[in-house]
Amino acid sequence: MAEGLSAVARTGRHAAHVTAATAAGFYPALYLLDRPVAGVYALFTPIAFGILSPLPGAGRERAATVLRAVPAAAVLVVLGTVLAVGTWPAVAGMLAVGFALAFGAVCGPRIAGAAPGLQLFYILACFPPYEPGTLPQRLAGLAVGGALLALTEAFLFPDAPEPSYRERIADALDTAARAASGVVRGEGPDPEEAGRLGAAGRELRLSRLPAGARPTGAGRTDRALAQAGAATRRLLDQLALLTAHVPAPGDTVSADLLRGIAASCTETAAALRRRRRGWGRGRGRVLAGPQLLEEMVADFLKARGGASDGREPVPRAVLVRRSTVLTAAVSAVTVRTAASLALGGRERLHGLPREQFWYAAEGTARLVAVRIRGNLTRRSVVFQNALRTALGLALARLVAGSLDLTHGFWVLLAVLTLGRTTAGATWSAVRAAAAGTLAGAFAAGLLIVGAGGASGVYAALLVPMMLVAFTLGPLGGPARGQGLFTLVVATAFAQIAPVTWRLAEARLVDVLTGSAIGLLCGLLAWPAGARAEIRYAMSGLLRAAAPLVRAASAAVTDGGGAPPDGPSPGVRLALHRLRIAEAAYAQYRTEPAADGSGAAHDWLAVLDHGSRTLVGAYWLPRTDGMPGLPPDARRWAREAAEEVVTATVRAAGFPPDGVRVRPAPLPPEVAARVPVPLLAPLTDVEVWLHALAHDLEAGSGARPEEAPLPERAGP
Repeated sequence: MAEGLSAVARTGRHAAHVTAATAAGFYPALYLLDRPVAGVYALFTPIAFGILSPLPGAGRERAATVLRAVPAAAVLVVLGTVLAVGTWPAVAGMLAVGFALAFGAVCGPRIAGAAPGLQLFYILACFPPYEPGTLPQRLAGLAVGGALLALTEAFLFPDAPEPSYRERIADALDTAARAASGVVRGEGPDPEEAGRLGAAGRELRLSRLPAGARPTGAGRTDRALAQAGAATRRLLDQLALLTAHVPAPGDTVSADLLRGIAASCTETAAALRRRRRGWGRGRGRVLAGPQLLEEMVADFLKARGGASDGREPVPRAVLVRRSTVLTAAVSAVTVRTAASLALGGRERLHGLPREQFWYAAEGTARLVAVRIRGNLTRRSVVFQNALRTALGLALARLVAGSLDLTHGFWVLLAVLTLGRTTAGATWSAVRAAAAGTLAGAFAAGLLIVGAGGASGVYAALLVPMMLVAFTLGPLGGPARGQGLFTLVVATAFAQIAPVTWRLAEARLVDVLTGSAIGLLCGLLAWPAGARAEIRYAMSGLLRAAAPLVRAASAAVTDGGGAPPDGPSPGVRLALHRLRIAEAAYAQYRTEPAADGSGAAHDWLAVLDHGSRTLVGAYWLPRTDGMPGLPPDARRWAREAAEEVVTATVRAAGFPPDGVRVRPAPLPPEVAARVPVPLLAPLTDVEVWLHALAHDLEAGSGARPEEAPLPERAGP
């Protein structure tokens, strides 16, 4: 109930912003200056950026986004005005502009949010009459409308800012610090604390955030924030495992590292809240209290296998627990480094895997180019959506121009607002919009017949009608939205030029035409949306991850050589497939479930498997090989890795019964012959492989039972 009232209040504030900005620009342009063209652009600019565009942020942040988008809108107005010389030039321009703006979503949430509104400016300008002489009026109306909307967003009932992703990470790190301190004090097992840690990790999922607040941009800051959030989730999961099991008394080696983790989490959280630019600049290392966390990890690696003389063996259960503590420290180091990069630091990454932070030394242009190139594939849902949108808008412009439809831009507006990512969802939206438009056209016709040419009546009705339409329309779905918007445009256009009831008829015909075109494109271009694509994306991710499992395991036992300066081809491919799969999953979560397709699979577990594989590939190959490793231990590591690799490839086909894989644990008689210093890194491999196996079973639909600690830990 409270959430519903909050949504109504938020929508009402946005409606007030748009209505006030529209009235303040439209009325003076029309009635004081007698500039109807400027009035049209002053009318539609707040609607484009305030209603059509889901701009991220609140208050001044939204205002700044509007002001940054106005120059791009001006370029589109100029382009549309020039190409309005003929139907075919306008169609070609619509195809290019439509694809470029829709595909720009890969570059970040701000571009994705502003894209629908920017489309409208080209649509308005590219229709006849071809009047380049009105360009100054068009640009003036655009500038005034954008400035007024920015003012109302910033100062008229501004929305309270929501917690940013940076602040969410900081809160989660505080929770992690408390949990790490609790593990040191030996307060486990504590299932309730494990549950709280799991809940805190779920709050960092990007699906829990508004689309505009997600760190999905191509630049270094967003990449670093996304990496920090993912590493924080892993850290919380690893600490949840430690709190849910009986602590190991007297394990001072783990206790020292856990204190370092807690200190690092606390300091990182404080820095994220302060938003200090350049925090960590020049240090090149990650701090944790009085000692560098990396140095603590190095000391831990030396001490965890036995006593100070290196000869006293450690029980296997303690080794497994220490491996989990180590993975938590790895996650803490990753969080701290990524947070420093997000805040503007230039980490030198001494001792850290450069593959994991490959973007740190890249420029923005290079990072954007990498993101664009990676999504120029028919397997990218962003590419699919952009192509579908561009084809629909171009076809609508061709039909409207060829048939000389009155107010033909309404045809394109219908395609833009009613198009969905699946044919079923598009049909539902079109069906509702047709009914709403019919009712709205009937009401508009009655209004025009009753008021006639009395422009004062329309002027008096426009403001309250916009306030109602922009408040109730977004909350009531396509039917209510299209019906109320029909009344708004009829009331506005009746003031610009004399109209008859045929204006309502033209509106109905245009919306139905645009709906038919949008539905046709939805049927012909990837009609199933992400529900069909997600299987391909997840399968590709698993196939790319499988070779990395074999390579990382072999690098531990046989030596991995010097760490590469950048991502290897295998890692680069897995990163690309992970990005494609994440985008498909994000869209999949927004689409209605038309059938049971994919319901048996835990796609998030498949994504976790890909991420865990990459982290292991980054961090596990840190040895110079194990020359003293017995042949049977080396054989066990190779066979266990191959078992997981084979299961990963099999899971990529998504068999009906799922995939069950349980790598054989290191046999006790084999472990007894392994030299003490080599047993700990071998345990790391064992824990990692069991964690990957658990992810595979969950992702393939095998529904694994709750696994014990050795099977749930791992990088």
